[in-house]
This record gives sequence, structure tokens and C-alpha cells, in this order.
Amino acid sequence: MAKYDKISPETQQAALSVARANQKPGQTKEQTQLIAMGIQKGIEEYKKQMKARAREASRQKKQQSRSSAPTPHQPEEESAIELVEVSRQHPLPWLLLALSWIGFAAWYWLNRS
Repeated sequence: MAKYDKISPETQQAALSVARANQKPGQTKEQTQLIAMGIQKGIEEYKKQMKARAREASRQKKQQSRSSAPTPHQPEEESAIELVEVSRQHPLPWLLLALSWIGFAAWYWLNRS
């Protein structure tokens, strides 16, 4: 647990620079250090919250991808539905098929006699 309690040097430097930038006239060095420690704690709390939010967002995304992932039978059903929709949207292939059958039947009846 001690590993996680350490404050990074970058955070310490950032907190100290913010504390010095907002230092009031007549403020002692100890007071500035206390303010810097408060800023450090605030930065660390913010980082913890952002990590927690990122983990939660990752979990949500993973759950959504799992729930929307197709089952083994689902792709076959979707492809069949898609084929039916395509055939309904484009009547030209069916029209050409019917015309070709009519043409073959007419040719057969004309050449039969």
C-alpha cells in the first residue's frame, strides 16, 4: 500500500509552483508548504477520480461490446434478413428473370411447330 501513497515528484513540483504563484505578501515558508501539501492532495484526489472514471467507462464500453456482439446463430439470421431486404429493394433482377423465362417459353412454342 505504501507504493500507492507516494506522491510523484511532478505533482509535488506542480503543487509548489501553484502555491508560490498564489503566495500572499507576508506569508511564511511553512504556510506556503502547507498550501502546497493541500494542492498536492487535491491533485492526487483528482487523478484518482479520473482513473476511476476511466475504468468505469472502460467497463461500460466492454459490456456494450459484449452485449452487441453477435451470437453464433445471429450472423446467419442477419445475412438472410439482409438478402430478403436486398431482393425487395431491387426488383430488376426478378423482372429480368421473368422476362427471360417468358422469352424461353415463347421461343419453345414458336419452334415447336
